[in-house]
Amino acid sequence: MPRSFVTSGWIKVCGIRDIASAEAAAAAGASAIGLNSFAESPRFVAPSDAAHIVSVLSATGTLPIGLFVNHSQDELESIVAQAGLTAIQLHGDETPAFIDDLRQRHPDWAILKAFRIGDSLQPAAEFLAECNRLGISLSGCLLDARVDGSFGGTGTVAPWDLIARNYDRANWPPLILAGGLNPDNVAAAIRIVQPDGVDTASGVESSPGVKDTKLLVRFVAEARRAFESGSI
Repeated sequence: MPRSFVTSGWIKVCGIRDIASAEAAAAAGASAIGLNSFAESPRFVAPSDAAHIVSVLSATGTLPIGLFVNHSQDELESIVAQAGLTAIQLHGDETPAFIDDLRQRHPDWAILKAFRIGDSLQPAAEFLAECNRLGISLSGCLLDARVDGSFGGTGTVAPWDLIARNYDRANWPPLILAGGLNPDNVAAAIRIVQPDGVDTASGVESSPGVKDTKLLVRFVAEARRAFESGSI
């Protein structure tokens, strides 16, 4: 798995729970899907079901990514093995040291790290500085909106202007924008923030954890159109 797989125009649909939604995302041209292993999330998918989805996607160009929130190393490794994953997204309070240990144990894994952004990027900056010190090469940084008591998937829009002004593109990993993105606002988000990629979960759902295929297809199409229009 190349560590720089997040390139300009990357589109991820997170919180996929069933094969039909995974196939719809792949057919629409999504770069990746997210498989959520956080048991408290309405988007949780069991490892055995994730394995079926991964198997279906193996014939497509869409990458399955496992999402984890404060899992122990043993739990994370077990789920990755059961599901047959090669890429993970850490969406909790994991430390650079935790990531460094994973990297040394699994050098073939691609690792994304999510940050919940409020009124400053300083916590992310400090985290990434420590990653640089440890020689950790993250595949991407996903910036979501900070909502107290939540690890993401709330539908709250991230602070686009703050991110656009302060994300250190020269020294930080590829930027993936998340937080409240949907078919109606993703083009504006791409124009303002100019991320390498975008990520949606609740923005393409009819209810929490239930994907709406029409919204999903529209989201991918709108994002693709914005990326290809030369907005970035």
